[in-house]
Amino acid sequence: MAKNIGVLICLLIMALDIVAGILGIEAEIAQNKVKHLKMWIFECRDPSYQAFKLGLAAAILMALAHVIANLFGKCICMWSKEDFAKASANKQLAVTSLIFSWIILAIGFSMLIIGAMSNTKSRKSCGLSHHRVLSIGGILCFIHGLFIVAYYVSATAAAKEEKTPRQGSNA
Repeated sequence: MAKNIGVLICLLIMALDIVAGILGIEAEIAQNKVKHLKMWIFECRDPSYQAFKLGLAAAILMALAHVIANLFGKCICMWSKEDFAKASANKQLAVTSLIFSWIILAIGFSMLIIGAMSNTKSRKSCGLSHHRVLSIGGILCFIHGLFIVAYYVSATAAAKEEKTPRQGSNA
């Protein structure tokens, strides 16, 4: 069972990000169903409580997937370019995919929160258009899932190769 836990964690992470992506896209659909008047970059519309709930749920699931992968993937630390150059391919992949997953998380999470907050019940005024913010945030959830699973798998592989003694070393 211990060997299968990695597969289960990968499936959980991907499931969370896929559901978050679908919720983000559904939030965009719900937002587009309300009445609105668009003038260039300004928009006057009624908020959609359904879009608010779906966008907020998508942001929470995306963050949860990121936290789970980082907790189970443990910490892969690099302090310099020399450390990165000397590291194994698994460790380099882990660090690179972790950096990309943080960037995608920051952008996607922000977009989902901005889209959700533009649909709060208290916002019945006119303002800047947040057109397609929720759907782009949802799409970024799918991309985040790919990078965070790549991080988890490579970080786990890097941890395993550090535990096993190297063959041919005279220590």
